[in-house]
Amino acid sequence: MTVFVIALQSEADSVIACMKNQDIKEVYSRKVICGTLGGKRTAVVICGVGKVNAACGAQYAIDCLGADKIINLGVAGGLNDGMQIASVYEMERAVQYDVNLVQINGTEIGTLNEYEQPYLPFDKAGIYPLKNLATGDRFNDSAEDFALLTKQLKADIRDMEGGAILHACRRANVRCYSFKAISDIAGSGSTTEQFIKNLYRCNEALKACVPAIFEAVNG
Repeated sequence: MTVFVIALQSEADSVIACMKNQDIKEVYSRKVICGTLGGKRTAVVICGVGKVNAACGAQYAIDCLGADKIINLGVAGGLNDGMQIASVYEMERAVQYDVNLVQINGTEIGTLNEYEQPYLPFDKAGIYPLKNLATGDRFNDSAEDFALLTKQLKADIRDMEGGAILHACRRANVRCYSFKAISDIAGSGSTTEQFIKNLYRCNEALKACVPAIFEAVNG
């Protein structure tokens, strides 16, 4: 079964609006919605914000819902001028930029202990432009983070969940896809103000894309 793992209720609503035969329950203080999409069984796990919540949500989807494919859908911040507000992009690969084992392993920032390079690859549906995702437990306007993300790691987009969901899926040998709508762009004013202003537009853009994404992943 294909399961969506999504941080926020507002983001999850874009999928829930497209589902039929819904059954809603709460598990481990997380809302889980089971139903059908395009005539196929699916579910949404609203995991909460941040890497630990994201990884736990993905593991629940795998262990308890029998997910063999996971889709992470949500809003995220753009890191360069090529990003467009409310446009949807598919993630090609992800790095957890707040992982730093340089002193222990001598590896590049973002490299997990069991790997030798920072980026892990997503599975691809191939229906939207591909971008590099950076995931970390931070939401800020830090110039230091911006330099790390763009100059060293060559990331296009940043969020707080996608890389952790991908990490859990890779350990479990489960296929993982990620799609993001851009809510804010670094260097264009306060990311917080942009996020609040553009959240509705982003979620509407995601809702319009859900049927095509689900079909491409399951085609």
